[in-house]
Amino acid sequence: MADAVVFDLDGVIVDSEPVWEEVRRAYVAAHGGGWQPDTQRRLMGMSTGEWARYLSGELGVDRTAEQVATEVVDEMTRRYAQRVPVIDGADRVVRLLAARWPLGLASSSPTRLIAAALAATDLTDAFGATLSTEETAHGKPAPDVYLAVARRLGVDPARCVAVEDSSNGVRSAAAAGMRVVAVPHGAYPLDPDAERLAAVVLPAVGDLSPEVVAALD
Repeated sequence: MADAVVFDLDGVIVDSEPVWEEVRRAYVAAHGGGWQPDTQRRLMGMSTGEWARYLSGELGVDRTAEQVATEVVDEMTRRYAQRVPVIDGADRVVRLLAARWPLGLASSSPTRLIAAALAATDLTDAFGATLSTEETAHGKPAPDVYLAVARRLGVDPARCVAVEDSSNGVRSAAAAGMRVVAVPHGAYPLDPDAERLAAVVLPAVGDLSPEVVAALD
């Protein structure tokens, strides 16, 4: 039996990946950069510092990485103030699993966006440990954030089930030794290698139940 469940945020609880893509695409275009066909897939899972350096360096944005991070997150914060795009059924699933297991949150979002999203969904108190990759050495697909959340929960990573949507997120949780429930976004399907790492793939987060978690022994 699992001893804890660790959720990703973007794409699992909040349908924010399309918002991130829209905001960063517009920012790159406005600042002299060039968006590439694989850019969004590469960005998914990167920490704030990593994607800011990527936009500033590889995509040719005419701003420093520090400026990129501040200005893009400011725009995301403005969007969240208007509406946090909660995925249907996600808050119900979180509360259902929280009644049975300690929960953690391992997110690539900046800390202030995590706080805004959890406050909007009234889920702040559902998580015993919440961490942004801003606070780890490496973002996903490195295992850092999942290992750190497991430590904060006081649980062996091998006794945790992770819930992820992106290829880099699945790789991150699997590298930490966790069993992974993948719930890929329709617009961003899993890469074949990431799909093979998942213990189970669900069509929607609303399909995640205590029975699914308990079966991952």
